[in-house]
Amino acid sequence: MGKVRLAVVSPSVDKRHGTERRVAECIFRLAEEFEIHLYSMAVEDVDLRRIHLHRVPSIPGPHLVGYLWWFFANHLWRWWDASIRGGRPDLVYSPGINCLDADAVTVHVVFAELRRQLGEELSFGKNPPRFWPKLIHRRLYYRLIRALERRVYSRPSLVVGAVSHKVAEELERHFGRKDSVAVIYQGIDHEVFNPTERLRRRQEMRRQFGIADHEFALLLIGNGWKNKGLDCLLDAMAQLADLPLRLLVAGRDDRAPYEARLRESSLQGRVRFLDPSADVVQFYAAADVYVGPSLQDSFAQPPAEAMACGLPVITSSQNGGSEIITHGVDGFILQDARDAAELARLIRQLYENTALRESVAREAGETAARLSWEHNAAEMRELFEEARRRKSDR
Repeated sequence: MGKVRLAVVSPSVDKRHGTERRVAECIFRLAEEFEIHLYSMAVEDVDLRRIHLHRVPSIPGPHLVGYLWWFFANHLWRWWDASIRGGRPDLVYSPGINCLDADAVTVHVVFAELRRQLGEELSFGKNPPRFWPKLIHRRLYYRLIRALERRVYSRPSLVVGAVSHKVAEELERHFGRKDSVAVIYQGIDHEVFNPTERLRRRQEMRRQFGIADHEFALLLIGNGWKNKGLDCLLDAMAQLADLPLRLLVAGRDDRAPYEARLRESSLQGRVRFLDPSADVVQFYAAADVYVGPSLQDSFAQPPAEAMACGLPVITSSQNGGSEIITHGVDGFILQDARDAAELARLIRQLYENTALRESVAREAGETAARLSWEHNAAEMRELFEEARRRKSDR
């Protein structure tokens, strides 16, 4: 028998974003075992020598328009290949809601839960009129995605993987999937993210970012800073005015409201906003502690990478990645992502207790070592094999 023909349906694949990287690492490692046909609009940083790329053109316009086009176009492209060219796949895999005919899906965010969490943030009364067009766009997009989630995730025949137990619980709560959801954690490239590399670059990067030897550097990485917990972190820093703290924030968002807030507080000059970079290790190298009190995250990548680099990590219980952490042993879990006083207490504890900081950092590296892309690919292989068995039974 020949290889299983696997159609992978993902709008973009690269190594710079969470979901996109998971797909990239998976298909690279399984390309010898499966005949992989990748349907995508944008592909970067992927070795395509053993992968058949079917590039779907994108169109300009708002995100909702682009998504609708992608959803229609990838079905059309795959129908053409299957019906006209005779390239019908044995299995269809989708990371999230990209098609209606997937045999296996991995869920990285449950939009029904995200919309519930946002609550009044999407109400017209909570936003000035100038934001209403964007607000209407977001509300329509979430409504569409939630309808598609009900259609896709409720199918009993669908094989489902989740990036954390948190996501698996959300699938049960919203769509009644009480079992058969495989939890597949992300991987980490330990050749890139490790304590040796972080320490080797520490002095250089602290000097480049203007951090003095006596200063204690906190780090937050990600886009959408409100959701990443930046407000809580700034509140905690304001309560620690007696400590020589510096904060690096790497990512993309509207800086204006935060810069205005810094000017009005005691934090001016203590916070530096940085553009994202493919060289993420430079940020970990400059830091003493990673602080990510997320309001909502399925499994945030930066805290896990920071742990692999041997950094103490504080994250929130609302981050699915907190599942790999034992509080006080290899990291710290903030139970309430908005509890600035408790966050300040944890930061002070790590600043004042060098032995604790070193112990937690060492344990964090050992915990993160269990996360590898090879292990991730092995579990994805099992997911595809289960999907094939279930499809054969049908």
